[in-house]
Amino acid sequence: MTELHSSKDIEKISYDILKSCKGLGVFPTPIDTIVDYSELIVNNQVDISRIHDSYLSKATNALFKALSKVRGLLDRRKKTIYLDLSQLPTRRNFVKLHEVGHGILPWQAKVHDVLDDDDDSLSPYVIDEFEAEANYFASVTLFQHDIFIEELKKLNLSMESNMQLAKLFGGSIHATLRRYIQCSPKRCALLVLENKSSLNSNRGCFKKAFFASTKFIETFGDIDWPATFDFKWAFASSYLIGRKGVLSDSIKLQTLNGNTEFNYQFFNNSYNGFVLLYPNGEKQRSRTNIIITESSSVGKV
Repeated sequence: MTELHSSKDIEKISYDILKSCKGLGVFPTPIDTIVDYSELIVNNQVDISRIHDSYLSKATNALFKALSKVRGLLDRRKKTIYLDLSQLPTRRNFVKLHEVGHGILPWQAKVHDVLDDDDDSLSPYVIDEFEAEANYFASVTLFQHDIFIEELKKLNLSMESNMQLAKLFGGSIHATLRRYIQCSPKRCALLVLENKSSLNSNRGCFKKAFFASTKFIETFGDIDWPATFDFKWAFASSYLIGRKGVLSDSIKLQTLNGNTEFNYQFFNNSYNGFVLLYPNGEKQRSRTNIIITESSSVGKV
């Protein structure tokens, strides 16, 4: 992730909110309590995924494309968050916190006050910066700062561990894996796949994103992935045919150290495919395992 100049300020604001609303150490992270503390409300009566056809018919192609990606909106005047209600609850948790970030980061609020909420007056650079800041606020808040790192260190390096962490904090597997890679002291990386259309499934799937831990980059550099993956790639084949469950395999990739063998675990959540990579010899085991019960209590075994 590109370093944000405002990251320390965001972390302080997030931590202060979690502490003040007594959300630290509460599992899963109490999203609605945080929203209430931030003096915002969520309107669950309006689904922004169901934008009226008469409005869409007047939208430009660029606007139509932008609207198709919107998962949440903040009405600053009404202090109200609107959501795409077709999302899974865990995904909505992240989006709620993203919109809270837009609402409570003081420099963003100040800019919007000056511009009278006219987003069209913002430069593309500022918009991208504000979105990155809101994403960062959502991530550090959802995963409760160092508490996530403490829990991460108790678990093995595996896809199953990320599923346990996702359940513990109330995040999606996608958000959890990304945060895991950002925080992990180990050499690991995450490739995210997407299939933009079922009509293209015979041609392959696409690289949506690639994230690598600091130690992974230091050791291997960046990986030059292709833009698309066909059935010759075992994990792409598993994704395209819709295989479920966690699948383990190995793969050789060109790195700064030459041709390097990696172990990987693949998981398909029906939306994206996730490939968790780590080199042969990377320590996987931890001293403790976390068991998460239906009541989200945590125990050591």
